[in-house]
Amino acid sequence: MTERHDAVDVITAKRDGRALTDDQIDWVIDAYTRGVVAQEQMSALAMAILLRGMTRPEVSRWTAAMTESGQRLELSGLDRPTVDKHSTGGVGDKITLPLVPLVAVFGVAVPQVSGRGLGHTGGTLDKFETIPGWRADLSTAHIMAQLRDVGAVVCAAGASLAPADRKLYALRDVTGTVESIPLIASSIMSKKIAEGTRALVLDVKVGSGAFMKDRNHALELARAMVDIGADAGVTTSALLTDMSTPLGRAVGNANEVAEAVEVLAGGGPDDVVELTVALAREMLAACGITGVDPAEALADGRAMDVWRRMVAAQGGDPMAPEPLAPHTEAVVADRDGVISRMDALGVGIAAWRLGAGRSHQDDRVAASAGVYLHKTLGQHVHKGEIIMTLCTETEARMPRGLLALAEACAGRGAVEISDVGARGPIVLDHVAAVV
Repeated sequence: MTERHDAVDVITAKRDGRALTDDQIDWVIDAYTRGVVAQEQMSALAMAILLRGMTRPEVSRWTAAMTESGQRLELSGLDRPTVDKHSTGGVGDKITLPLVPLVAVFGVAVPQVSGRGLGHTGGTLDKFETIPGWRADLSTAHIMAQLRDVGAVVCAAGASLAPADRKLYALRDVTGTVESIPLIASSIMSKKIAEGTRALVLDVKVGSGAFMKDRNHALELARAMVDIGADAGVTTSALLTDMSTPLGRAVGNANEVAEAVEVLAGGGPDDVVELTVALAREMLAACGITGVDPAEALADGRAMDVWRRMVAAQGGDPMAPEPLAPHTEAVVADRDGVISRMDALGVGIAAWRLGAGRSHQDDRVAASAGVYLHKTLGQHVHKGEIIMTLCTETEARMPRGLLALAEACAGRGAVEISDVGARGPIVLDHVAAVV
């Protein structure tokens, strides 16, 4: 087969700051997927994109090409609107668990394709898999039937969805090009567009526990993804949300499920409830549904009913107790005062070292490992009072978990107690499509 372009020409065009043509982009993604463009050539192109950037048309075309590298989930046969949510990841971010059934209460189908965690940010599938019997790998027929019957599904992405992205993602991880906003945005959006949803709401985290530490960079990423969605005909918006301190009190897998169930039962931490409801409103608005109050569906049990049906439909036992860690250790306050800092990154790394996260994709995570926060940002505490409890299945991991807390914030520690302190707003900004 004679190739219509040469990889070196594409690389040098971007190296020299020129915009790639639609045909160049279509060819290079297809050729890379087929193995015609070598790994070292795509590495060079990824670095050129990191250094030179991409225009909006380039990013949208790059995303479309990655989407077209595989199959799409066809949802047009459903008799209800569809909407999905994506979070860029954080510490204690269990929002998907109560959010998906909550939105489904209002006659919307939520096809939530999720992933597993890596490093200090937890994965939604890891949390669900602490529920006995629950399974993530579902056939397309099962997904469609569950969306028709329950209105909500949380599952793993099939290998046929955006295979070009899977290949490029692994390459970026080892070539120093992970930070490229065009490549981050296209990676996320290619998979979401391939899922076939008509509307999408993005939760872009910013702060110490997020991938994006800087608010301006987080806004740039949010804008890029919203633009991609608009160009692909998907109603897309984004909320910029705070991840300087953990969400809620539970960090880990099983204990985050337990906290999500508290929220579905009408309780739970205020910040988790606030963000769940804010995202639910945004998702419903994207489907044209207004004048309803998602908070009421949490309070009156309707969301819990959908949760139980959703879990059971995927083989899980929604009434099963979550596992408890055999080894725990308390961290106590060293003085009276107010918690003025609860660093999300430090707490997240501690949970990871305790066994709640993985260093490599094939690592096992410990269901009951993690951190439980008895006190959170802005709360008063007395000397000797328990601030948090560290939990692990392997006692030998405990010292490294404690060390992570001590090393946080350049050695100042994950927790600071002073005379004053308060948590700021959860939702920092809103990004809508500009056509």
